[in-house]
Amino acid sequence: MSHGHNHNNRADSLKGLKWTLVLTALLMLVEFAGGWLSGSLALVSDAGHMLTDVLALGLSLLAIRFATTPANAKKTYGFYRLEILAALLNGVTLIVLSGYIFYEAWQRFSSPTEIKSGLMIVVALAGLAVNIAGFFILRSSSRENLNVRGAFLHVVGDLLSSVAVIIGGLIIRFTGWLMIDPILSILIGLMILKGAYGLVKESADILLEAAPAGIESREIEKALSGIKGIKALHHLHVWSLSSGIHALSAHVQIEDQMTSQSDALLADIQELLEHEFGILHTTIQFECAECNGVNCHITETTNSCDHK
Repeated sequence: MSHGHNHNNRADSLKGLKWTLVLTALLMLVEFAGGWLSGSLALVSDAGHMLTDVLALGLSLLAIRFATTPANAKKTYGFYRLEILAALLNGVTLIVLSGYIFYEAWQRFSSPTEIKSGLMIVVALAGLAVNIAGFFILRSSSRENLNVRGAFLHVVGDLLSSVAVIIGGLIIRFTGWLMIDPILSILIGLMILKGAYGLVKESADILLEAAPAGIESREIEKALSGIKGIKALHHLHVWSLSSGIHALSAHVQIEDQMTSQSDALLADIQELLEHEFGILHTTIQFECAECNGVNCHITETTNSCDHK
């Protein structure tokens, strides 16, 4: 019964992400066009911020898709890293976009541009409506899926950005103060830059096989050392295959014992790593405390201590 429930949750997550992606992408194009026609840089900036939502939603869909794509003889880890390469490219693109927004805002401080506030407000209201729809579509799934939760937070951020643009349009309409447009553009550009920096940093860390955020190798070593039967461990490495998918390899020193006994110890290690650190992909090489070259040898297999 629970197995079917998990399939339903995954299907609901995919459906919600797809609908939100389509709506957000369409409104992004409308906002770019509306910003161009109205002369509002803030509206163009909000469309740029909506672009971050489109990328986040797309990456979430890719993550769910690649998680079910089987590995093959050449791609033995599967296709998880495609998500990271896409994220790195998207992050660099967003940094360039934020730089363009800052440049245009600087130009408008010295030479304000006439803005059609009515069109600006109408388009921003449409953007707000879509973000509200995305909020309710993703809200339930975000509680159960980490990828959906990330996309949900992007939608929430863009919802607040749309509200800011609407307020800016009202200020221009009733006071004529055009400086609010580049000011809002810089604020939105900073939001884009912050998200882009995080995207590039996380992607680079994963590609460089750095330890995952929130996971310390010393903490893992301390936890493993507390398992009965482990005398010492070395060559401990922990890294991420993709966002939220972590792997570990280590040499574990144990007493010389039967392979059947070491299997039970291996199960204890894997259970601890999964429940305390969320690490599912593990490669553990057992080594005997005293090796004389006859009764103990290190091989490529998981258990390397055998009685002969």
